[in-house]
Amino acid sequence: MKRECLVLSALVLFVFSCTTRKDDMTVLEGEWLFKVDSLDQGIAERWFSPDHQKSDWQLVELPSYWDRYGLEGYDGVGWYAKSVELGDSTGPLAVFFEGVDDDADVWVNGKTVGSHTGYSDAFYLDVTDAVKPGINEIVVRVNDHSGPGGIYRPVLITPLRRVEELLRTEYAETNARESADWVRDAVIYEVYLRSFSREGNLKGLEKRVHELKDLGVTVLWLMPVHPIGDLNRKGSLGSPYAVADYYAVNPEFGTMEDFKSLVKTVHDREMKIIIDLVANHTAWDSKLMFESPEWFVKDKSGAIVSPNSDWTDVADLNFSHHELRKYMINMMKYWVDEVGIDGFRCDVAELVPTDFWYFSRGELDKIKPILMLSEGTLPEHHVKAFDITYAWNTFDVLEKVIKGSTRAPIFLEILKNEGYRFPKGSLRMRFNANHDKNAWDSPAVLKFGREGAKATAVLMFTVPGIPLIYNGEEVGNEKRLSLFEKVDIDWRKGSDFRKLYGRLGSLRRNHPALRYGVLTELSNSDNDKILSFLRNYGADSVITVINFSNTQKTVTVEIGQAGAASGFADVFSRTRTKAVRGALQLTLPPLGFQILVPNMKGTQ
Repeated sequence: MKRECLVLSALVLFVFSCTTRKDDMTVLEGEWLFKVDSLDQGIAERWFSPDHQKSDWQLVELPSYWDRYGLEGYDGVGWYAKSVELGDSTGPLAVFFEGVDDDADVWVNGKTVGSHTGYSDAFYLDVTDAVKPGINEIVVRVNDHSGPGGIYRPVLITPLRRVEELLRTEYAETNARESADWVRDAVIYEVYLRSFSREGNLKGLEKRVHELKDLGVTVLWLMPVHPIGDLNRKGSLGSPYAVADYYAVNPEFGTMEDFKSLVKTVHDREMKIIIDLVANHTAWDSKLMFESPEWFVKDKSGAIVSPNSDWTDVADLNFSHHELRKYMINMMKYWVDEVGIDGFRCDVAELVPTDFWYFSRGELDKIKPILMLSEGTLPEHHVKAFDITYAWNTFDVLEKVIKGSTRAPIFLEILKNEGYRFPKGSLRMRFNANHDKNAWDSPAVLKFGREGAKATAVLMFTVPGIPLIYNGEEVGNEKRLSLFEKVDIDWRKGSDFRKLYGRLGSLRRNHPALRYGVLTELSNSDNDKILSFLRNYGADSVITVINFSNTQKTVTVEIGQAGAASGFADVFSRTRTKAVRGALQLTLPPLGFQILVPNMKGTQ
């Protein structure tokens, strides 16, 4: 039933707002209090406290992006507060968020109940110990990194036992589209041509393809190779994502003949190559802008607009135009059929209608098996269109686990929750860096430290999914690679990283358990800091143990009967160990790890 909205005086700290009862759940819709925190001072000033004066906070309607209340283009921190009356609980309770953009910290009655990092994924927090019968204040700190921010999907108070039901989507009982074996087996390397070689072009990459092969890479993903627009260009060279001509190669990188030569070299080494497809927008002076300006999004005055206020160098395409869709599909066919590439990484794929991706994939499948990678997290992308989606969820908690504010088993909880939301067999791309995070945040070695970068790489290669290596991570690159300039990498450094990635690539190639195996959590004596799990496929098994703390740990890992007869050996140190009464005793340095396989199989 609806409760009449009751807004107390400006001196009162709470807002009761159109709370809806839904069975035994409470939907927190309608009015919330909100305040911008552009100086990020709210935590220090205890804005989360029930005693904090909120008379200057404004009333807003949720769910919604904060763009709706005059904050277009604002990236930063915003705070929300709401009060709800709860009766006596008959069991544990959770607060459930269907969607926050981007990160959230949550307090109930001034007590921290947890946080969530990462855009889009639904999440919940156990609030049993924080709530009380009567009036309860919920405060949410949202930190938005780019684009619109806010609590843009419903928030509920629910019995903890119903969380699984809320997490489960309509797609969870369906099967993901079937992918080719080479897609499921992939190790993807993202190439930023400007920084990959001294030459900064296609020929420079072609000369070094053998190095990537030796690293265990099976698929090269090239960031956009097309000419870049001049109008409203960012930086001296412009962003590769401001495409001027979808059918051409950027002269900065070489010629179409150079590109076809690269494709042949890649294929000769039994590897695959995909390119970035930027279907959502073009440069302001693109060929499409001059030839078909009616295909672009326009405001009320008829002026063409950017997709958002940050992307000033590009204009938004309007996929309601059937002819635009035909153009895009024919262009994709050209690159696959005539140029010979093996698929596409699709930029901001969620901003392009899903039905377009469904139809285009059907057309491309008529040519040959390809790989389609979505820069998105929508479960429905896996049904008919995409083989792989971005796993921001695993990336976004890495820093918090390393800093100790989040327990190591969060990764296994994330994987479990994926099973509630994604079609069965969905492939997620795992990474500890990519071009966006490198350019706008930092390289892995700066974000996580050198040893943390190694530990997170081990995790991404051993959990279910498709691992990604970003340009230069294999030598521990410490530089931000600007998307608008040429930044050189010192490829002579980082032999320890190259050795690590080479070993991980070999391990994945030789152990089907890491490509197809079921993951089983292994209990250990320090579950807060140590992550341990088994991947098993048929007779093959691999155990991963990672110390996410900054101190040396001696830990007991319960493995049951796995490997009890033959024992295990660490693929890095070659140290052999046997289980004693179904448990392994391991000593791990700070941010150290072991990957254990029976009898050193396949580690050479």
